[in-house]
Amino acid sequence: MLATQNLRSVTARTAGGASLLLLALPLLGIARLLPAYGVGLWLRLVAASLLLLLPGALVARALRLRGASVTVAWALAALTFALVVVFLIHTSIWIALAVLGAVALAALPFSFRVVAGPPAWDTLAVALVGLAFGIALWHVAGVVQGDALFHLGRVRKLDAFGSLHVRSVDEFANGGLHPGYAFPLWHGFLALVAKLAGVDPMQVMVHEPSAVAPVAFAAAYESGVALFRSVWLGLAVLIATVTAAALAPGHGGSFVLFGQPGTLDRQVLVPAALTVFFLAVRKPTWRLLLTLAALGGEVFLVHASTAVFLALLLAGYLGARWLLARRDARAGLLAYAALLVPAAVALAWIAPIVSQTASHSPSSAELARSLARYSSQVHVHSLHAYALRPEVFARTGAIAVAALALVPLAFFAARRRWAAFVLGGSLVILAVELVPWLFPRFASAISLSQARRAAGFVPFAFALAGGAAVLTCFLRALALPLALGAGIALQLAYPGGFGSLHGGGPSAATWIAAAGGVAALAVGAVVHRHKEARGPLVTAAVLLFALPVAVHGFRHWSAAYATDPSAPTPGLLAALRHEVPKRAVVFSDLETSYRITAYAPVYVASAPPAHVADTKANFPYGRRKATIRYFATGDIRIPERLLATWLVVDKSRFHVRVPWKLVYADRRYALYHRAA
Repeated sequence: MLATQNLRSVTARTAGGASLLLLALPLLGIARLLPAYGVGLWLRLVAASLLLLLPGALVARALRLRGASVTVAWALAALTFALVVVFLIHTSIWIALAVLGAVALAALPFSFRVVAGPPAWDTLAVALVGLAFGIALWHVAGVVQGDALFHLGRVRKLDAFGSLHVRSVDEFANGGLHPGYAFPLWHGFLALVAKLAGVDPMQVMVHEPSAVAPVAFAAAYESGVALFRSVWLGLAVLIATVTAAALAPGHGGSFVLFGQPGTLDRQVLVPAALTVFFLAVRKPTWRLLLTLAALGGEVFLVHASTAVFLALLLAGYLGARWLLARRDARAGLLAYAALLVPAAVALAWIAPIVSQTASHSPSSAELARSLARYSSQVHVHSLHAYALRPEVFARTGAIAVAALALVPLAFFAARRRWAAFVLGGSLVILAVELVPWLFPRFASAISLSQARRAAGFVPFAFALAGGAAVLTCFLRALALPLALGAGIALQLAYPGGFGSLHGGGPSAATWIAAAGGVAALAVGAVVHRHKEARGPLVTAAVLLFALPVAVHGFRHWSAAYATDPSAPTPGLLAALRHEVPKRAVVFSDLETSYRITAYAPVYVASAPPAHVADTKANFPYGRRKATIRYFATGDIRIPERLLATWLVVDKSRFHVRVPWKLVYADRRYALYHRAA
């Protein structure tokens, strides 16, 4: 009997996520038999995504690690290696699949090792809930718009081009790398999903969020469990995260944007990095530190500025932890170094590109332009003294307002790691953003556009969960009706300002977090209290608080953008894909060019400067001026100087005579070709 129980225990511990992911291969085969729309498309995307995670799961098992966070870490590490091989030998992205297969086969014999501890069925259950949420996201996907067009263009080039190198994905044939996306790691993942699923990259960009949602759910949950060491508080962090990011804005919020690297970094890789960081702080094994190093490099490569924000958060934690408990200094610094060293190496690689960016150490004219653009979010004293407005921190609605107000309650758990993270992380972000002599230096280093985004990295979900734990300890069951009432009141009063540079929440909440956080840190360093609940009552309180926000979110469960009036017509799209050679340079107006580079595997001569890296090589404002001049004068030498051999005219907006051969025309567009 005992032998049978031991056998079952060993079987359960050796069969885990990797074993389940092995089912992705037959699932993909079945999905490819179905039509590439509806359920068939969903199955293709899910199966392809799971298959790309398989090498990471096998490597994690070989290292005797389990969980969604370590699986994502090693899956993207394997993909990074695969893409490096592709770029070094200048081949197609199919070779990346071969490299990933080799990694999986190499790790497979070692993946049957017994991993200590019970199977992570809780993470699997959370991921299944995320899968259901992903199905709901399918119905609010809409069309590709805004920044997503920029990223779609990169994915399409990786999918279509042979002889790839890192500059292949640029907008301009004679341009330069984008410092934020110099290594197209997430773009490569999406391109491989398109290859495996046998679908157009546009369908991947629109619907891949449905496949990524389970991973985001699991990563958020694991980060809460790792910090609070409680399943119930892990669920509270998950509820707060999903409510704030996906439901408060309506229309699926940022969860419908998982095709964009910044969103993937924020909602998946940052929680994964926090999970492994706090595990490594408790037990700094070489396996965890190596995993953390992989995540540090990935966070930077996927979206460079996110690594800076994460570094600030964890620096605040380390300082607060030492002040409050005099603990974790050695292990914390070791984990911090493991996270940042790979990011520093990547930074050294892109430093020459960053130095050529206009927003890095900007001139007075460039700075004045940026300050004018973000005037509703930045309080300007002078060109050298300005700060983020405090109401920006609370602009994402009830969750953010409540979380900021609850930051000082971390005092009642001062010796706990979550208190140090909430207090230290919040205060560092608040200081960098609100101090007029500090914020300009920060903005000069990473650009004003990116610096203002750091406000979103206050640990709102952890502050809300921790504050709820403290209040529930004092109020017991009374916390439940109070949480519901507070949720209703705050949702009615501060629903949030989304999708615009204007609007914000109450500045008082930000000042409560700042002043109360400083007081809690100072007093908590000498007076120790331990008042927190850790059971299901805390989760119920957070759920009830989030309920009114969720009701709002599901009331607005529709696509934010159902149509794109500037999208190419089907006829033009077919001509661009079948008549125009790959890598050709196409000249058109700014808005049309931006969509051409997204929908066809070609380069363009110009694009809206807001969607292009402002580097010397790209010269976006000069290109814009030349484009405007051409459509005003019809001087054909302008597109020729920009290396264009194809020209698209939007006849509904412009009337120019083109002395090139007409290749295609419809009621709106005309496509011309310049003979060699």
